[in-house]
This record gives sequence, structure tokens and C-alpha cells, in this order.
Amino acid sequence: MQIGFLILMFIIGACIGSFLCCQARRLKLGRKKSKALGPRSVCPKCKYKLKWYDNIPIISWFALKGKCRKCHRKIGLLEIVSELGVAIAFLLIGTTIKVTMTPFIGWLIFLSAIIFVTILAFLAIYDGAYGELPTPVLITAIVAAIVMLVIKEIKILSMHPFSAELIYQPLLSILILGGLYLMLYVYSKGKWVGDGDWILGTAIGIAIFDPWLALLILFASNFLATIIMYPSTKSKKSKKIHFGPFLITAFVLVYTFADFFSSLIG
Repeated sequence: MQIGFLILMFIIGACIGSFLCCQARRLKLGRKKSKALGPRSVCPKCKYKLKWYDNIPIISWFALKGKCRKCHRKIGLLEIVSELGVAIAFLLIGTTIKVTMTPFIGWLIFLSAIIFVTILAFLAIYDGAYGELPTPVLITAIVAAIVMLVIKEIKILSMHPFSAELIYQPLLSILILGGLYLMLYVYSKGKWVGDGDWILGTAIGIAIFDPWLALLILFASNFLATIIMYPSTKSKKSKKIHFGPFLITAFVLVYTFADFFSSLIG
């Protein structure tokens, strides 16, 4: 049953990744919210209206070799990266729960994590493609993170008496992630990081709850950014790195293996 659940999570993640990629493009085009879900998907090059069999996540992209069925021009990597990325993220989050052994409160935490990761996935796709983090979506991420925090604290209080850690741990996490990126943004006047990175860091700090794990996310995100972006920034020293996708990737990895990392920290 657990394997079947993980396969289902991968499939759902791929479908959501495809949907989020489409909505990111529509938001960038400036379509009104009331029409965002209406029009069918089209080829970005020739405007060919895609059929249902052109929209099967992952499978269609590989079957068509990343090209439009009509004009045969490449449609880019955004679609496949979005679909695979969100599918893997959902699969990883799925490993944090045992289908037949998790109590109701555990399922609530899992559901809140999936919603939070879905919001983060949209931000990662949008920031990766356009170098921006939409403020309304960032605010939504903070709300979702607070919901995660409240559910976690309810679970803790159901097993242990109130402790000051329930207050200062999320505050420290926020200071480590949101506070640091805010300082970098203010000090560099927006040259090093974008104005949305500190809000994203704040949301992730709330959701991760643990200052040590927040530090690990900070290290992992900057390590990933350095390794992946170094070739493109080497020739353009003034180029600003968009940290959104790296922060989000680091969060998913650390959240998935939180118990393992916590045991190492002691």
C-alpha cells in the first residue's frame, strides 16, 4: 500500500506541476484572474491548441521530444522541469507519512505540507522562469506556513506540556532565513537577492519550525545556488541569482529527511 501511495503522489505531483507551469505562463502574460483557467493550453511558438494527449504530464513531453506537434519547434524545458520537479517533491513528501500507521493529526500535517509545497512549487517555477516572486503568492505561502505551524504545535501540546520552545524555535527559524535575506537585500539594495526572497525565507522558516533545520536549509540552498549558477555568473559578475528555486528545493529535502538530520544534530 505504501508503494502504491508513493506512485500516486508522483502522478499527482506531475499533474500539478503541469498545471502550475501553465498558470505561471498565464500570470506572466497578465491575463485576468477570472480568465486564467479558461483558455486551453497552446504552443508558445505557433499558438497551436494542444489536444488532451499532448498534455499528459512527462509522457507527452518525451513522446514529442520536447517539440510542438504542429510546428516541430522546441517548446523549452520549463514544462518537463516543472512536471518532474513537482512529481519528485510530492514523492519525497509522501515518504514522510506511513499510510496505515499515521493518526489523524499526522494526516493533517501531511496535507498542510502538500498545500505549502504546491504554493512553493508555483513560486519556484515562476522565479526560475521569470526571475520574480509574486507578492500575493508569497503572502499565501506565509498563511499556509502558519497553518502548518499551528497544526504541529497542536500535535506537540497533545503529547507534552507547553514549553517556551514552541515560541522561540519558529521565531529563530524566521530570523535565520527571513531575517538574513532581508539584511542582504537591504545592504545590497536589491543587487544580491530579490525583494521577495526574504518573504519566502520567512514562510519557510515558519514551516520548518526548527532553527537548526533552518540553518541547514540556508546552507543547502546557497550551496546548490553556488554549484548550479556558478557557470552562468562567472562571465557576468553583476548577474543576480534568483534564490527562490534553491530555497524551495532545500526546504523539500530538509523537510523530507528532518528526522534523520535532527538525530544527527542531537
